[in-house]
Amino acid sequence: MDSDRRIAAVSDVPADTTFLFTVRDVDTDERREALLVRTPDEEVRGWLNYCRHLLDVRLDKGSGAPMRDGEVVCANHGAYFETDTGLCTFGPCEGAVLESVAVRVDGGDVYLADDDYAFAGVGGHDDSNGSTPSELGF
Repeated sequence: MDSDRRIAAVSDVPADTTFLFTVRDVDTDERREALLVRTPDEEVRGWLNYCRHLLDVRLDKGSGAPMRDGEVVCANHGAYFETDTGLCTFGPCEGAVLESVAVRVDGGDVYLADDDYAFAGVGGHDDSNGSTPSELGF
């Protein structure tokens, strides 16, 4: 796989929270936050880091999103999202689905496999200046 599309080692993706990273839309150059999660089958999935109830609310605010019973929880609205399908199973956006970001595991590493995005960095981005900090210790 392409080294500029490597997000993290699989071992860096926690089982009890999320792994935050930033992508850049290849058409608009817009930076968006995304997250990696472990599924119940121990696979790794990627989702954009925005609750489907109010799209400006981030699930992972920089220190990992809360999880309960294997589902990502929106701390603002109490919505629950399945890690493997992105389906909201409870809360104000029940039935909605998180927007996926295609990832692939190869040789113990997770790579961005979504042609709509370029990997911009580990961690979130600062909305005020568009920077992508990578000083989060990953």
